[in-house]
Amino acid sequence: MTQPGRPRRALIVTADDFGLHTRINEAVERAHQTGVLTAASLMVSSPAAADAVRRAQRNPTLRVGLHIVLADGVPMLATHLVPALVDGHGRFGDRMVRDGFRFFLLPEVRRQLKAEIRAQFQAFAHTGLKLDHVNTHKHFHLHPTVLALIIEVGSDFGLNAMRLPYEPGAPAWIRPWMARVRKQLDNAGIAHNDYVIGVSQTGRLDEAALLAALSRLPEGVGEIYGHPAVAGDGAITPTMQTYRHSDEFDALVSGRVASAIAASGAITGGFADVFSQRTYV
Repeated sequence: MTQPGRPRRALIVTADDFGLHTRINEAVERAHQTGVLTAASLMVSSPAAADAVRRAQRNPTLRVGLHIVLADGVPMLATHLVPALVDGHGRFGDRMVRDGFRFFLLPEVRRQLKAEIRAQFQAFAHTGLKLDHVNTHKHFHLHPTVLALIIEVGSDFGLNAMRLPYEPGAPAWIRPWMARVRKQLDNAGIAHNDYVIGVSQTGRLDEAALLAALSRLPEGVGEIYGHPAVAGDGAITPTMQTYRHSDEFDALVSGRVASAIAASGAITGGFADVFSQRTYV
């Protein structure tokens, strides 16, 4: 049974890594203007963040959220302020299990972590964009300490919605973690989707994969998220060597995908649009 205040079937289509590269930014703008993309998650400390903000400002129907980066990226704060979070090159590492233990066990690391999370919220606030949602690079908010700090800091910046990165068919071992995240969000009064599409096909969510997912769309609030970019030379980052960015972009501007979403009868938009609805059939 659908909970009061939640649509029976809704769909948010989000692009992550907005601001990481101009090829991503161009894909976001074009997929929103001519395709099915309804939202994007902004990496405020990334090289093309200013370009992303300009594109968002000229596309006011694009719902923009904060994509908090605590791994495989650069901090918003100067590195001397967060030395426990970065490596010798001034970057967050990619040893997330190790870092997760440090976040949990070491008070000074948590202090720096909280300061960095606040800095990223502040940077988003300075853009003047309305905060539609929050999520994290590599789903780091599955860590209870990270999520608790995001909820605490976010309360000062209008945090109302976050991604629950649960994909139907996920391995059984991950479900208790998802239940914990859901409980933390519910207890804080933060809206969230019921499921996502995109975890198991990260970097390769092409037209065929999207059409297959849309053909079996569950009830509830779903979020399709991907990593679209227009075609270009070379990988956008070393960790994205195998990503098929342009295939994901092509899927978002596909007429077949648009028709499948329309046929589903789902309410579409960003988190703010979906959770502002009050009457459902």
